[in-house]
Amino acid sequence: MIFSTLIGIIAIVCAIWVIYDVLVNNKRLSDGMKVLWIVLAVFFSIITAIIYYLVGRNKNNDLFRKR
Repeated sequence: MIFSTLIGIIAIVCAIWVIYDVLVNNKRLSDGMKVLWIVLAVFFSIITAIIYYLVGRNKNNDLFRKR
């Protein structure tokens, strides 16, 4: 019971962090990439937070940016 509650709280915090960082701190991402990160954060919060921290904060990894 306590373990599942703790995992739930961590998941919510991870999702909020990713959404906040995408919208406020990461202005150089395209709008499509922002939407993708937000949707992923809502559905897969902990895994998305780890991947976003390692890969997503780099503007060179923007899938929707015009080259």
